[in-house]
Amino acid sequence: MGRNSLYGPIDPAIDAGYEAPPPRKGFFTDTSVCIGCKACEVACKEWNLVPDDGFNLLGQSYDNTGGLSANSWRHVAFIEQPGAASGRATDSPGAFAGTPAGPPGTAESNVAAARTAPDLGTEPGIEPAVDALAAAGTAGSQFLGMPMSDLPGRVLDAPRTDFRWLMMSNVCKHCTHAGCLDVCPTGALFRTEFGTVVVQEDICNGCGYCVPACPYGVIDRREPDGRAWKCTMCYDRLGDGLTPACAKACPTESIQYGDLDELRDRAAARVAALHDQGVESAQLYGAEPGDGVGGDGAFFLLLDEPEVYGLPPDPVVTTKDLPAMWKQAGLAALAMAASTVVAFAGWRR
Repeated sequence: MGRNSLYGPIDPAIDAGYEAPPPRKGFFTDTSVCIGCKACEVACKEWNLVPDDGFNLLGQSYDNTGGLSANSWRHVAFIEQPGAASGRATDSPGAFAGTPAGPPGTAESNVAAARTAPDLGTEPGIEPAVDALAAAGTAGSQFLGMPMSDLPGRVLDAPRTDFRWLMMSNVCKHCTHAGCLDVCPTGALFRTEFGTVVVQEDICNGCGYCVPACPYGVIDRREPDGRAWKCTMCYDRLGDGLTPACAKACPTESIQYGDLDELRDRAAARVAALHDQGVESAQLYGAEPGDGVGGDGAFFLLLDEPEVYGLPPDPVVTTKDLPAMWKQAGLAALAMAASTVVAFAGWRR
């Protein structure tokens, strides 16, 4: 496939100039079988020599890294969802942050309801855990994913009264249309023959333009060197026909690596199987080539809405308007030049 349009299906390697690239590679992360072991985080750090991120444990969750960063290229999110006797469920990543009780239907009121819900007492240890976790954080809601955002509690289509964990190993999406790559002034970011996006640290000048250009908030600058870092999908391993370290280490095959088209077929079959088992909330995120970034090279099977996992519901490549902007800038420059010529000619006369 070649380029069709901004939102049309393309092979990004061909679009980048590779004449006969191999099949596009990618990740399919099935969150329904993630057990939160963090083997992927450890394997990523070990293989890519990613430094530690300060060991600043969050203290309010088993999620001890908090989000993707220059020093965390894989992040396993732990999302606690207590149930409530009212049938409302707290679908907020900050559900156990100790926020005060609020109006009915809000995340705050659901935390309070979860502490007194009689159904929580049916499983030993659950009610005390809810009390302890809900009372642990008194400094405000803490979001396990995209910063400065949260999702309020809402009524589910099928009301849930049970406690449940959602876990997801997040990673760079290796977008078909990558805003970070578009804005890089030095060529430090490049598209590989496998369709992935890689940062060359020896060329990066630390300008930081790529950071706000990412619609997922993935890429980050490392302090104190200032350069940008993110997942490379283990580009050095791909060239030798090896599986990326995170997928190789995953004990449940929650992270699956392979040809992207085959992964999409496999993911669609998995969603259909879950629907047949009554898991109607199962859905794919980032697998659609017609979305705002042309489809992701790393996509996910989710068991709730994207916002619950800290993912934007409708990501759009941030540079989609650049061609029109440059065209307008060019026309404005021509108009200014013409005005200058006319004014100068009049002055000469």
